[in-house]
Amino acid sequence: MRPYILAIFLILCTNWLQAQSQLMGVIHDRESQVPMEFASVAVYQSGDSTLVNGGITDPNGTFIIKELKEGDYYLLITYIGYTSETIPSFYLGKRENKNLGVLTISPAQELLEGVEVEGQRISTNFTLQKQSYAAENFQAAQGGTATDILKNLPGVAINGEGQISIRGTSGFVVMINGKPVQSDPMMILNQLPANSVEKIDWISSPSAQYDSEGKSGMINVITKSGTTDGLYMQFNSKLGLPPIENYGNAERAKRYGADFNLNYLKGKWDISVGASFQRNDIAGRRVGDVRTISGDTTTYFPSEGERSIDEKTYSGRFTIGYSPNKKSSFSLGFYGAVRDKLRTADILYFDNHAIANGQELYNFQYFNANNQSRRGDVVLGSLDYSHSFENESKISTSFLYEYSMLGGPTSNLNLGYPDLSIVYQEEYNTNDNPLNGIRYNLDYTFKPMSIGQLLAGYQFRSLDHKGDFLYQRKNNETGEYELVPEFSSNVELKRNIHAGYIQLDKEFEKLSYGVGLRLETMDRDFDLEDKAGIVDTVYQYDFIRPFFSANLGYQLKEGLQLKANFSQRVERTTTFKMNPFPEREHSETLEQGDPNLLPEFINQVELGIIKTWDASSFYATAYHSSVKNLVNRVNTVYNDTILNRIYSNVGTGKSTGIDIGLEIFPTSWWKVFGGFNLYRFTIKGEFDERPVNTASWVYSININTTFTLSKSWSIQGTLNYLSDRVTAQGEDSRFYTPSIVIKKTWMDSRLSANLIWQNIDMGLLKTNEQRITTYRDGEFYTTTNYIQEVDMIILNLSYTLNRSKNKAKFVKSEFGEKEF
Repeated sequence: MRPYILAIFLILCTNWLQAQSQLMGVIHDRESQVPMEFASVAVYQSGDSTLVNGGITDPNGTFIIKELKEGDYYLLITYIGYTSETIPSFYLGKRENKNLGVLTISPAQELLEGVEVEGQRISTNFTLQKQSYAAENFQAAQGGTATDILKNLPGVAINGEGQISIRGTSGFVVMINGKPVQSDPMMILNQLPANSVEKIDWISSPSAQYDSEGKSGMINVITKSGTTDGLYMQFNSKLGLPPIENYGNAERAKRYGADFNLNYLKGKWDISVGASFQRNDIAGRRVGDVRTISGDTTTYFPSEGERSIDEKTYSGRFTIGYSPNKKSSFSLGFYGAVRDKLRTADILYFDNHAIANGQELYNFQYFNANNQSRRGDVVLGSLDYSHSFENESKISTSFLYEYSMLGGPTSNLNLGYPDLSIVYQEEYNTNDNPLNGIRYNLDYTFKPMSIGQLLAGYQFRSLDHKGDFLYQRKNNETGEYELVPEFSSNVELKRNIHAGYIQLDKEFEKLSYGVGLRLETMDRDFDLEDKAGIVDTVYQYDFIRPFFSANLGYQLKEGLQLKANFSQRVERTTTFKMNPFPEREHSETLEQGDPNLLPEFINQVELGIIKTWDASSFYATAYHSSVKNLVNRVNTVYNDTILNRIYSNVGTGKSTGIDIGLEIFPTSWWKVFGGFNLYRFTIKGEFDERPVNTASWVYSININTTFTLSKSWSIQGTLNYLSDRVTAQGEDSRFYTPSIVIKKTWMDSRLSANLIWQNIDMGLLKTNEQRITTYRDGEFYTTTNYIQEVDMIILNLSYTLNRSKNKAKFVKSEFGEKEF
């Protein structure tokens, strides 16, 4: 019945239509005929030059300006780095929809002689809802993945485990070319090669037309494609030098790879193809100390040893676009990737002992050989269609199918030391987690009305995620592996979501606003069965819930804008975090979920200012976020030498802070790009009938500075820094990674080489190192220092054929716009 509720909701909310006069057209670069996104178009009265209205162009260079009365007007087109263009006076009739066709502007000569000649490119663009960043400006990311680009953006931080957070929050939705995916976001980002990325959009407060999922909004990764007729190709290769420090690992880390991007645009067809292979090993070690308390007995088991990662990623993609006419377009897309990741943890427990009443009960050493192999296979396929009508209304529909297979074995072997021939315990556990997801969208943009631009739509999402968890322990007497039923299970998560939305956007001369309502109904069934066939339980959860959103923008003057946003979001639970059967991660740790885990519900408000001048920009956004049913990973004691990590709703988390970004050109050869995020984070609630009440100030810094020494030589330095921060049961230490890139180009920039010095340390710093500490009075204390490879030297080579075919400018508008 719930889809009918949504249908009634849409009908009631979209029963308004009014006609009006309007102007439309398309802005192109005069030389390349590339569509110009974010060009500013102002409408003036011909008689007294009074500014009547204005707008900005979309990614296709199209603008639509509404609410114009009958009369004579002229246009002024402006774009940073381009000469302003005046369109002579013309007459607009009553209720007329006038199409001015293709209008062109030319690059300003002074810019060609200044910043552009020196090789500097503007990185940032602002709109009311999103911030966009050009990927090519982050040279240290080349040869890496989309994660390596994302971690350099303002407000973004990465920790020692490779987890990305935005304004301190790890939950976000990843879209590839506007298509949300249901797989683990970090798995997708770590499989997508950085060289295939054109730009990244961060939508911090999405409107009602977007998915409601994601605590910190949405990340939209735009892949490369051509912009003018013809063939565009790019080839990239990477080679890493042998590790300077191997940390006593059994094998030396290897780093190499290659990828290509190809685009052919001709007439009605637009075809893009790309593929990549990357080998990215990381050497490292870990040093830990754990104490558990039971009655009058305290058990100590300090440890030290190898913790390295061997990783291979294969990926491929293609997109075929076909436009039979100017009104209609079809698009067929495919993306596939395979990621093999082996984590080796060969740890020596060199002083395992217990003390009771001041007397030592025992003391022995043992060696734990632990290998965790994780494989992630992802396939995405999409089909899209859109059609524009004569009255300027538009309908679009999209279907996406997603398949992923996650999982892999973990072997755990406890041996004597120094006599490794003694086998105390040998265990083997594996899991297969196939995920099937579909998504269907139907969106309609109504013809322009006096009240604004009205959008409405319906979305259906379905997810079926199964898990087969098998845990076996070797019988040392028989040599046979035997099932351990308390650690083995079959699970299946089914989730169906119906959503309908309505969104109204309105632009005035200086004021713009948008309001939206999204109504969602969700049904979640979690089927849990143990391998012994004793337990077979279905946990059900559902809701019907509205999600409100609003945004407001006001332009104080040219280049200075205020904005305010409000959004309501949800972070849904995953299969891994709901499975109550423990999984043996390594010798001292189990991981366990909660089948009654509730979704996190988020309210977020933002207030910000954006300032642009010349080729520079500055923004500051104050924000407050409240997360109900906050999910944290907390520890309990399983036995005297094993801790149990449990995912649980621990209460309410709140973040209040300020996010600042700056891009400035002190000289024509020097660019500084940076971000600073400072927030107060609190958690209030309870876990295991004990109160949780923690608070701390947290900050992160991202700095990227580029010196252009000549037309073909440049040096770029980056620093990513994350401060100490509290968790529900402890704290994580600071984490930072500095890098330097030297770039040389030849053949009019068609051939380039990047020499990257990654994770600079030289034995003087504590780069790429993080300590994680948790404790609970009277029960346990654990601290582990993760030390990962530093001083990595990597060489990237890139060759581009027909570079001009893909030279879309990326500059700012004067108006300023989970299981892997």
